[in-house]
Amino acid sequence: MAESGAAQVDDSFENAKLLAQIASDYKGQETLLLDMREITPIVDYFVITTAAVNRQMNAMAEEADRVMKKRGLRKLGGEGDDAASVWLLRDYGDAVLHVFTPEGRELYDLEGLWADARRVEFDATPQADA
Repeated sequence: MAESGAAQVDDSFENAKLLAQIASDYKGQETLLLDMREITPIVDYFVITTAAVNRQMNAMAEEADRVMKKRGLRKLGGEGDDAASVWLLRDYGDAVLHVFTPEGRELYDLEGLWADARRVEFDATPQADA
């Protein structure tokens, strides 16, 4: 039973790294991967990034949906798909992607709100296809 728990954590970490990679590939700025496991029971990882324009936000979200679906995960929830949104969210269970406009990121300040979360390094080398 412990092995399946470890496998789930490994999967959630791999999913979060993949979301961070997508943000990087789509030119997200100041992308952070936060380990939330010791902070809250509702999610393992947050990926937070900034997009210059809504079109970039939507492109990241669409790619995240495509890649996660390919991995057998469907989004459990999403917010901010309208053209005027300053914050777009994709919830894949253990990993959540937050894409902000610069103004939205400053306004909501998730990294300040969750300042106790450990920041995790990830490889931002562009990938061919996930």
